Amino acid sequence: MNKLLLGDNLEILKTLDSESVDLIYLDPPFFSNRNYEVIWGDKGEVRSFQDRWSGGVEHYIGWLKERVEEMHRILKPTGSIFLHCDWHANAEIKVFILNKVFGEENFRGEVVWQRTAVHNDAKKKLAVVSDTIWYYSKGKKICWNPAFTDLTDEAINTRYRYEDEKGRFHLGPIDSPSPRPNMIYEWNGFQSPAKGWRYSKETMAQLDTENKIWYPTDKNKRPRLKLYLEETKGALLGNVWTDIGNVQGHAKERIGYPTQKPEALLERIITMASNEGDVVLDAFVGGGTTVAVAERLRRKWIGIDQSVMAIKVTEMRLKKPQRDLLDLPFIVQLHKYDYDTLRYQDAFEFETWIVQQFGGVANSKQRGDLGIDGKTKDGVPIQVKRSDAIGRNVIDNLKSASERFDKTLFEANKAAGKSIGIIIAFSFGKGAIQEVARLKNHDGVIIELVTVENVVPIAKKPKLTLTCNDLGLNVKKLREIEFVAVGESESGIEFYAWDFNHEVENGFKADVMIDKTGKQTHAFKAGSYKVAVKVVDNEGIESVEIITLKTNGVLETGN
Repeated sequence: MNKLLLGDNLEILKTLDSESVDLIYLDPPFFSNRNYEVIWGDKGEVRSFQDRWSGGVEHYIGWLKERVEEMHRILKPTGSIFLHCDWHANAEIKVFILNKVFGEENFRGEVVWQRTAVHNDAKKKLAVVSDTIWYYSKGKKICWNPAFTDLTDEAINTRYRYEDEKGRFHLGPIDSPSPRPNMIYEWNGFQSPAKGWRYSKETMAQLDTENKIWYPTDKNKRPRLKLYLEETKGALLGNVWTDIGNVQGHAKERIGYPTQKPEALLERIITMASNEGDVVLDAFVGGGTTVAVAERLRRKWIGIDQSVMAIKVTEMRLKKPQRDLLDLPFIVQLHKYDYDTLRYQDAFEFETWIVQQFGGVANSKQRGDLGIDGKTKDGVPIQVKRSDAIGRNVIDNLKSASERFDKTLFEANKAAGKSIGIIIAFSFGKGAIQEVARLKNHDGVIIELVTVENVVPIAKKPKLTLTCNDLGLNVKKLREIEFVAVGESESGIEFYAWDFNHEVENGFKADVMIDKTGKQTHAFKAGSYKVAVKVVDNEGIESVEIITLKTNGVLETGN
């Protein structure tokens, strides 16, 4: 299951299985010694910044190296890593981290990404307009899908000099590059090349039928293959990337994250070094570009960050597009969780998630599973009930299901005085508790009752109020409304987000993802709207308030 995980990436990486990830992209905080690297400004990010800067470059390299060592462990033998850095420490990162951990022999290349054009500061010094992305593999065998870029007009005009009724084309070889005795034959009056033709007679006949062979008038010359412009993938890409710029202020993908990387950059890396269904990891998820692109490209993914804001903004970014039936569910793992979100989320997603949180293995089947939702590492069945006040009938059903699930294990655990099954629920009624006691005392059958709160800590939702003020018509004859949201939480408020055309059936789709003040002004045409505001506190717990507006000469509001 795809995961967004809040916490120190070193500690989380240690919990991930060895050889379980196909591709890693990481964009760690650069060693630039500037406080602007504290972007979100929440406690987790500030703590990470302080850890990184408690000593100079030696400490920074040590801080990063222990994380890369864990990444090397979790990479599959065919996996690759792309580490994004700038000039402040790129040499040290290559020599003292990547060469040491991955080995010099597994160095695959240095991508030079020109992220911006030269500005006026180049009059005074040599301008730095590029970043470095180091590319290493874990072993000799890798996943590799060549990348292409668009051909320039000059390249098209220079190379594609021929034209027929199908379009422009250039000529490619039709002779074999290596000796092929079985491909030596005469073709349409042309003698075989010394090493033979590249294709069999059958294939040559098919190419000829499709008019893809160019024939010279001189029989002493050689036929060539027509390679049409419309069929080309473009120009093969090298290691200098100049065709992808930074995320501009007007870009649709921009979310307000200062060091946000462009989706095109991650799309190229992910497409080049992984296939559909592969697992992509970003241990410094930041603004969420890696996991958003991995999701779109049908990869599985894991995103980690120490910042609550990074995790919650990424969650909203993933939910903003209309998700389709092929999109896999994802979980968000915080330090604390609110009751309503857990209690009323999709049942199967919750069952899978809570079993994993308990340390068990979730059942991938949704039917014909005897009501068993997972098992412990010792094989003990786990049943999850997304309900309160679980009754006696659930106990009886689990006892029967456990015996049918694995009778040998059932009898062995019963004889050893161990649990024959576990039930996880939000709370248990008196009847369930009494039946568990009776089974233990009279039948020697132990069933363990576990509340959700004993598996994960549960916190209170922040309080939220929303008011609005009519500012009248603007110069475009649109009605401007000022919105003021006020959130209250014991842990403190982190940020607000806004959905100005909220559709309940599609969920919260943020128009403004990052608002630190809780104040927004928006202009509306005449009509009816639902406006939703979301508040997120320092634990990552959120609340949503919705207000209905009618604007037709005057403003009317309602809930």
